[in-house]
Amino acid sequence: MSTMKVKTILVSQPEPKVENSPYFELIQKHKVKIDFRPFIHVEGVPVKEIRAQKIDLNNFSAIILTSKNAVDHFFRVAEEMRYKVPEDLKYFCQSEAVAFYLQKYVIYRKRKIYVGQKDFVDLSPLIKKYKEEKFLLPASDQLNFDVPQTLDGLKVNWTQGIFYRTVMSDLTDLADVYYDVLAFFSPTGIKSLFKNFPDFQQNNTRIAVFGSTTQKEALEHGLRVDIMAPSPEAPSMTMALEKYIAKTNKDK
Repeated sequence: MSTMKVKTILVSQPEPKVENSPYFELIQKHKVKIDFRPFIHVEGVPVKEIRAQKIDLNNFSAIILTSKNAVDHFFRVAEEMRYKVPEDLKYFCQSEAVAFYLQKYVIYRKRKIYVGQKDFVDLSPLIKKYKEEKFLLPASDQLNFDVPQTLDGLKVNWTQGIFYRTVMSDLTDLADVYYDVLAFFSPTGIKSLFKNFPDFQQNNTRIAVFGSTTQKEALEHGLRVDIMAPSPEAPSMTMALEKYIAKTNKDK
């Protein structure tokens, strides 16, 4: 593990849009340089391909939305298919953030919206209550395994539609750029690093990962994981970075 001082960090996500992001606090407090660059991005699946999945939006009475991307791509597809979204369509949102985002497309008070706590399984009691509905799950090609498992367990009539894909971004312009820390949030982010730079050598670069699946992918690629989140002491990536920087940059 390198004990070199941390001066530069590359976060493999888009730059936060909020001014009070903990990342900006980190920059101020520890005088580090943080750059943001998504290693992966989302692309919509063309309507032609969705039709090939035998999906007709008229056949569904309820939509299950697990993310903001799912919201965007459901309404994109509806528009491209010239499908007039009925007012009595039921929306089952995985979290408050997803439900709040839905307001971009629908008038909230006029719609039937059901909201989970945080994890997908939290939606179970709500979905169970409306077992007779025909559910559509607009999702990505990388759906968390717990989603189909939960829905199958509830014995409801549901269909998955792949409405968008996670694609690796082109990072070749970073070939000669060095960072003290690289922060990853998904296994695909790690795959993107090695797709862009097959000969990547870690050397003194510290690797920060969020989640056990990301950690597993990093280890399988022979990387040394120096910073891990979430943990009891550091439930977020910024807290894990803060803890590491405070310790490593001390007395240097």
